[in-house]
Amino acid sequence: MKILVDENMPLARELFAGFGEVVARPGRGLAADDVRDADVLLVRSVTRVDEALLAGSRVRFVGTATIGTDHVDLDWLRAQGIAFASAPGCNAMSVVDYVASALLELADRHGFALAGKRAGIVGLGNVGSRLQRRLRAMGLDVLACDPPLADAGCTGLVDMDAIAGCDIVSFHTPLVRDGAHPSFHLGDAVFLARLKPGAILLNTSRGAVVDNVALLAALERRDDLHVVLDVWEGEPLVDRRLAARVALATPHIAGYSYDGKLRGTWMLYEALCAFLGQPPTMTLASLVPESARCVLDVARLAPRRALDLMRAAWRITDDDDAFRATLDADDDTRAAAFDRLRKQYPLRREFATVELVHDESLAARLPADERAMLRAQGFACVD
Repeated sequence: MKILVDENMPLARELFAGFGEVVARPGRGLAADDVRDADVLLVRSVTRVDEALLAGSRVRFVGTATIGTDHVDLDWLRAQGIAFASAPGCNAMSVVDYVASALLELADRHGFALAGKRAGIVGLGNVGSRLQRRLRAMGLDVLACDPPLADAGCTGLVDMDAIAGCDIVSFHTPLVRDGAHPSFHLGDAVFLARLKPGAILLNTSRGAVVDNVALLAALERRDDLHVVLDVWEGEPLVDRRLAARVALATPHIAGYSYDGKLRGTWMLYEALCAFLGQPPTMTLASLVPESARCVLDVARLAPRRALDLMRAAWRITDDDDAFRATLDADDDTRAAAFDRLRKQYPLRREFATVELVHDESLAARLPADERAMLRAQGFACVD
């Protein structure tokens, strides 16, 4: 059996070698000739999986190590009898860490408090529901909009008009272009015009959920908006004018924690085992190497705020700096740099996996409210 995998899928060789030959390739450049003699295809979001890629191949199982599936023609796979698996929720906590870090960075940069602000979450799935709990633990009032859930009878949801009136708006919806509730350009010019003064807008879902042309126009008219973009229309070629105007700009890495990527690979391993009728022979915990541990010595760092320890574990502004450093290059170089930043992304652990080493003086170093903020982010051992 030949298993073709995206080269950015961690520990794929270790997990799948027991099934057959594992071949790793760059996901964005996969073509029909690459997959023709493969039995299993495992991708991430940069690979378009459809008839053009798979017609005439012997692929019988396709897996994507991502939450979203808009890059996969599910109807065509179903018609061909090709089994499919995705990894819903695999990197949800990674995205939640990203959003929380971005908000705390902006609050620190501009000198405002997050507690008491109202946040509007668009999409209450794996990411949105976890973010709702995180933001509430951080002291924010949270509203949520999810029309499909509302149709299913879920109560307590609001419409997009209410979301537009929030202090913070964060998009966490899959990209849906048609049907009863399309999300393509859900954040359009009309919605953007309704944002309140000083609003914070974040998009970590799919680039086209927010109309990038309309967003640039809005930012050219208004300097009060604070925008955080991790996803972009036209990836990997990002509109440099838009990137220059947003507060934080990153190259589609919100979900790129080591834990999230590994969990995505693991979920495909379990799905392939089920497809082949074989029990799993490995455990996820056994695959995490010692080199991937993130241990922070509180005494050495001498933090005074929760944000200090969060930055020691991972600093979102480093990703912003690395991305902006590529934006002055020509188009081909910029596009290649976007993919390179993702491929060579530094190891980043989710906050809940970070190990804090401290003595009994932690309470003296961090006020009670800052320790509570750390607990809200998932850090353990902060009492």
